[in-house]
Amino acid sequence: MSVGEILLERGKIKPEHLQAALAAKKSSNERIDRILVRMGLVDEKDVLEIWGEQMSIDVIDLSQVQIDPELFKLMPQRLIHKKGLLPVDRVNGTLRVASADPYDISAFDELRMVTGLRIEPVLASESEIQRLIRQHFGVGSSTVDEMTEEESDSGSVELLSDSVDENGDPIELAQEATVVKLVNEILQEALRDKASDIHIEPYEDDLKIRYRIDGVLQQTPVPPQIRRFQAAIISRIKIMSNLNIAEKRLPQDGGFKARIHGREVDFRVSVIPTGFGEAVVLRILDRQSINLSLQQLGMDNEVLENFQALINRPHGIVLVTGPTGSGKTTTLYAALHTIVSDEIKILTIEDPIEYYLPGINQVQVSEKIGLDFARALRAFLRHDPDVILVGEIRDRETAEVAINASLTGHLVFSTLHTNDSCTANTRLLDMGVEPFLVSSSLDGVLAQRLVRKICPHCKEAYEPDLAALPKDLVLEPGQLLYRGRGCRECRNIGYRGRLGIFELLMIDDELREMIVQRASAGRIQQVALKHGLKLLREDGWGKVRAGLTTPEEVLRATKV
Repeated sequence: MSVGEILLERGKIKPEHLQAALAAKKSSNERIDRILVRMGLVDEKDVLEIWGEQMSIDVIDLSQVQIDPELFKLMPQRLIHKKGLLPVDRVNGTLRVASADPYDISAFDELRMVTGLRIEPVLASESEIQRLIRQHFGVGSSTVDEMTEEESDSGSVELLSDSVDENGDPIELAQEATVVKLVNEILQEALRDKASDIHIEPYEDDLKIRYRIDGVLQQTPVPPQIRRFQAAIISRIKIMSNLNIAEKRLPQDGGFKARIHGREVDFRVSVIPTGFGEAVVLRILDRQSINLSLQQLGMDNEVLENFQALINRPHGIVLVTGPTGSGKTTTLYAALHTIVSDEIKILTIEDPIEYYLPGINQVQVSEKIGLDFARALRAFLRHDPDVILVGEIRDRETAEVAINASLTGHLVFSTLHTNDSCTANTRLLDMGVEPFLVSSSLDGVLAQRLVRKICPHCKEAYEPDLAALPKDLVLEPGQLLYRGRGCRECRNIGYRGRLGIFELLMIDDELREMIVQRASAGRIQQVALKHGLKLLREDGWGKVRAGLTTPEEVLRATKV
């Protein structure tokens, strides 16, 4: 009985699934089980169990195995990269080796001859095997190995300068299949790790690749030979981004779209010259990863209820404040997503448009042709909008046009770079806006930060040392806190994903009067606290007590 028939008999797949896999097999030499796994119709673990039963081979879970790095030295890299063989452990003269392909007998025979050891094959998930190979050798290790072999075979001369080898121009080098594959692997790994940015940084004897994951930069392992292909990697990214491949002295900005793991992803690219070559940062804009639900951003019930009341008002200004990377745009998109309907017209002016939202007309700033926030806003008013989003209020002109729009019956959303909610109005006054205009138009200010969430896969409770905790973190006697031990799901960091901490200032009549009198941010905060304002830090401590994040994260994101 074939694997497909056994899966059907055990109820793991449906007859139509097997028919679809058989149809796909006609156009390729791929095995039925691999087609079913690739199409997402069956779990790889179910297939491995069947192979294990039929061939009397153990199936192991590599996530529960600690592998000694010294074992990798026993095996040729070619067998690891090309055959997907992974050393698991060595007991006396027997080396246990994991594979996802039980039919690759020749690979085991070759390994037996090369090592002189008895080889005991075990079955394991291919994705787990590849994850551990990347973890040990680095991203793109097999491709770099292949490129190094090609270089050795060709006998080319390795140059010590930035100039390109006379055997080929930079465009040809960047278009080589191995270079294209290597860059693709770097991008795919970033998507797998849910990174927001990729940093490619050249140093004198090294090329570092770092991913920003959950707001924190983390270095990813790369093969040491990757430094030799620095120019080709950067040239490939420049070609993808429509940048000048020959210009290496000036900063350049561009971007491209790519289809990765079956979905479209936008990349914004910035290149700057450094002492050891060009450094590149790629900003990843994954439309599927944006969270457009206000309920899932992390607002507590009171803040959520008040914020929803603000965004459903017929007119006025609602500001979201915080530093760069604090999630302001995501919150505003979530707000628009909540209120969008066929009955209202929504216009946005952004720099740049990060995500396209259905049912909303979005315009991008273009300084080259004189299209700035203020000019677009004036044009918007002739388009009969109900709601307007201004990406950022940067100057007096934009602020005054936005305020006038709110006073003429429009609901305006925007962002400001301030540290808390109570300094937003003083920031507008500092721009030169008249106090009575701010007072009459501003309805609410939401300040926010992002903190990392404790990884749910390795979350554990512990009894905190009260003396080491911040004085404003109040705990019940005997209350436990939570932290992440670190596991493969979170790259052994203890955090996975992020959520917001919020401070919502609702502008009431007393505060409006204080704004007219140009009261300081400190005085406004004192009055707001009496009216029930919950500060960022206080909201953060609430999430610590609820076991969502750690005290260290709140301290990192806020100040006293």
